[in-house]
Amino acid sequence: MTQETPEIVWDFPSPFIYETRVEKQHIDDFQHTNNVVYLTWMAKTAWEHSKALGLDFAAYAKINRGMVVRRHELEYLAASREGERVLIGTWITGNDGRLRLRRRFQMVNGDTGETLLRGLSDFVCINIATGRATRMPPEFVSTYALTANVEGDN
Repeated sequence: MTQETPEIVWDFPSPFIYETRVEKQHIDDFQHTNNVVYLTWMAKTAWEHSKALGLDFAAYAKINRGMVVRRHELEYLAASREGERVLIGTWITGNDGRLRLRRRFQMVNGDTGETLLRGLSDFVCINIATGRATRMPPEFVSTYALTANVEGDN
């Protein structure tokens, strides 16, 4: 008997999706995935999307610019447990073309289709050598184009 894959209802169309599985080391004393793990998965998903777009750390280093997190917001909606498949969708929903970028995230239990978390991360462009905020290079403006329109994010 095979298990049917549930239909996933994403908050916005066409997410970039990173898939992972809850492992024993992710579980806390409450026997569900620890909150910090979700944040780690958000960061991993953002980085995997950036690399898929052609902006890995080598590309960042070449132009001495990078995007770093300024703020995270996470809303935990349901627990996940060891062995469960988790799909993390991300969208670029804000890019002012100067300094700031916003990503939204949705984590879904791949076995049930239930949304586990909604979150967002705000990023700032920096000069890698100095660590100071600086204007985005043209590569960031074009490559980090919006993938979903969310009122108030841009």
